[in-house]
Formats: sequence, structure tokens, C-alpha cells
Amino acid sequence: MSGSDTTRLSDKGKAEAEERQRRQAEALRANLARRKAQSRARAEDPAQPCPPPSPGVQEPER
Repeated sequence: MSGSDTTRLSDKGKAEAEERQRRQAEALRANLARRKAQSRARAEDPAQPCPPPSPGVQEPER
């Protein structure tokens, strides 16, 4: 390797790299929005105890 950290891209390569970065940024924003909404929902609705098992369900043996 020449030791250079710069990568030479064609115009098409630059466009593809920019598009990929745009999609990644969009996905990260969507993920953050989902996580925030999930966190808010959990904060508003405190954890409720699990319902008792239905009669047809057996407890695992230990």
C-alpha cells in the first residue's frame, strides 16, 4: 500500500457512497425514534405482573 488514507472514487463511486451514507443516517434516525417511543411507552405503563399460567400449561420440571 502507498500509505495514503485517501481513496480515489469515480463520480459513480462517490454517488454510491453518498447514497449509502444517506440511507445509513436515515436508518439510524428511524431506529432512534423507535427506541425513544419504546422507552416512553415503558415509562408511561409500569411493568405489570405476568398473568398466571393458563390451566393447560405445565410448569417445567426442575
